[in-house]
Order: sequence, then structure tokens, then C-alpha cells
Amino acid sequence: MPQWTCARLAEGLFLFVLEEGGVLRRAAFSRSADLPPEGFEAGERNDRESVLDQARRELEEYARGKRRRFSVPFELEGTHFQCEVWKALFEIPCGELRTYGEMARALGRPGAARAVGAAAAKNPLPVIVPCHRLVGAGGALTGFSGGLELKRRLLEIERAALTG
Repeated sequence: MPQWTCARLAEGLFLFVLEEGGVLRRAAFSRSADLPPEGFEAGERNDRESVLDQARRELEEYARGKRRRFSVPFELEGTHFQCEVWKALFEIPCGELRTYGEMARALGRPGAARAVGAAAAKNPLPVIVPCHRLVGAGGALTGFSGGLELKRRLLEIERAALTG
């Protein structure tokens, strides 16, 4: 049975993380620690399970500016292309940004900026796999499944320099 916990990232911003089989599988945002996002109700809260405890600690360290990269074990399931994009996202250093076009070129698919955006939108582990570090051409904030205000808040946590 899946289990979950949640971490406070900022005032009114919580990230719920779901574990199954000893690895993180999914994460979703909520405005309250008492309001599990859709799909988490079937699981059981377990703040002591080792992977969930590690995830919560690492996320809270990230929120305090004490962690720049996550080491909690996770497993992502998606298409081959989605997994390529997610792996590349994980390699973007904290506080840095990449455009969708830059990411497409880095993956050897220079015309696939929109496909990169579509894959990022399906990222099952936001924050841990930092899809919020993708921006539009010229640095404009565009596209984020949690909304642009949430994307801005995450980038502020990282003190990323934004243009646009």
C-alpha cells in the first residue's frame, strides 16, 4: 500500500510525497498539511517510513536554503522521451534556469521545445525533479502544472535570477 508524508516549503505551500516499494513515486502540492492532494487519500500517512522521513527532511532543508540537490531514492515511470527529459531536469543545478529550447538541444532534439514542455508538465516528482527551472525563450516564466505563481515561489526559494 502506498504511504505518504508532506513537507512545508513555505507559508501555505506543502509538498506531499508518496512512497511505494521503498522509493518515491509521486509528489503534489497543497496549501495545507491537512489537505492531501487528489490521489493521496488511498494511501496512509507515515512520517516514520525511512524514505518518507528522508524526503521530508531533504525538502525542508531545500526550503531553508540548506540543500541544493536531493539524494532520496525515487523512480519515475513514463515514456522514453519523458524519462530523458526528467533525467536532464534533475541535472539542472539549483538556482539555475534553462529554456525549453536549450533543453531540447541538449537532448539532441533541437525542434522539440514544446515536447520538452509537455514532458515537464507530466513530471511526477516536482521540486525533486526540478521542472520549475525551465523557462521560456528570453527567461520568461511560462508553463508550470502548479501555476506560474507557484513556479515563481519555488524559484524565489532558490534565489534564482529571473528575467521577464
